[in-house]
Amino acid sequence: MGSSNSRVTAQDKAILDLKLQRDKLHQYQRRITVLTDKETAIAKQMLAQGDKQRALLALRRKKYQESLLAKTDAQLAQLEQLTSNVEFALIQKDVVFGLQQGTRVLKEIHAEMGGIEGVEKLMGENAEALAYQKEIEELLHGRISVQEEEEVEDELAAIASRIAQENAAAEPQRLRAPELPVVPDAEPRAAEEPGPERVDAQSSSIKQPERRQMLAA
Repeated sequence: MGSSNSRVTAQDKAILDLKLQRDKLHQYQRRITVLTDKETAIAKQMLAQGDKQRALLALRRKKYQESLLAKTDAQLAQLEQLTSNVEFALIQKDVVFGLQQGTRVLKEIHAEMGGIEGVEKLMGENAEALAYQKEIEELLHGRISVQEEEEVEDELAAIASRIAQENAAAEPQRLRAPELPVVPDAEPRAAEEPGPERVDAQSSSIKQPERRQMLAA
């Protein structure tokens, strides 16, 4: 009986540990959403600048993080189900390994990928950023499956399509004709020419001084 109670206690503890580990994974998945959104934005920015390689690197980094967390969560969920339905002694080693793997995955992603600073380095031009980009490329080499690589290519194509649509929508604004000056409704009046009366008045005003000079002489 004592042995049976001991096994039940170990089983209960294993189930609890698995649930806690999955909770940690889910919390980390929510936290890295900020990073993956940033990686998507960087991929779009790099692609708009014609830098396809860096755009792919950002999307591959994102895919690796997401798929690794999803796979680990699925494995822990399967172990959690087995722990409830199968004799615990038969899978105890698998449970211990699964818990260790979950912890390792969290540490690995955090240590190898870094936080927001690591994301920013994906578009850096200095020596440190370039070295980091090369390190990530080497890290991801062979760790992304063919299917995941195809998904990355599909996402890149979707981003390129959105960029093209945005550029097409902005094109009419750039080609819009400049505004012309406002044309007055009424025609401009022609300058008035002096009439005969005004000409006579001007002539008489000019001749009067001449007459005074003649009389004075």
